[in-house]
Amino acid sequence: MAKEQGSRLIANNKKAYYDYFILDTYEAGIELAGTEVKSLRLGHCSIKESFIGIDNEQIYIYHMNISPYEKGNIFNKDPLRTRRLLLHKSEIHKLMGQVKETGYTIVPLKVYWKGSLVKMEIGLARGKKLYDKRQEIAKKDQKREAEKEFKIRNLR
Repeated sequence: MAKEQGSRLIANNKKAYYDYFILDTYEAGIELAGTEVKSLRLGHCSIKESFIGIDNEQIYIYHMNISPYEKGNIFNKDPLRTRRLLLHKSEIHKLMGQVKETGYTIVPLKVYWKGSLVKMEIGLARGKKLYDKRQEIAKKDQKREAEKEFKIRNLR
């Protein structure tokens, strides 16, 4: 049986792009139980409140909410349990060095299907200050106004 081509988005963390400057991204696998995978196929996942931590040279995601599978009965796991992320050792050591030395953080960006596997895109990020957020909002407003004026001119 041939694997599915392309990727299908399960969950997206838009707030991460608003709160952080994303400097580098990595693709990580997630260690899941069977009923969690079935629940993800239905799209029951949230990463808005989740965060990533490093412990004993392993990367974990905390508070990632995967709703229990309805037909899972006794095999369902805790929806907010800690899950291990699967990365190469060299990538883990690189992330550990960045987080310790320069004060960066690691944030989950999105969860998606890649073929038959569930992957998570994580980002090395630096927090934005309030004035950075205000500048971003001002740029979006200017862009929206320019598009509105362009549309009005073309209708005449």
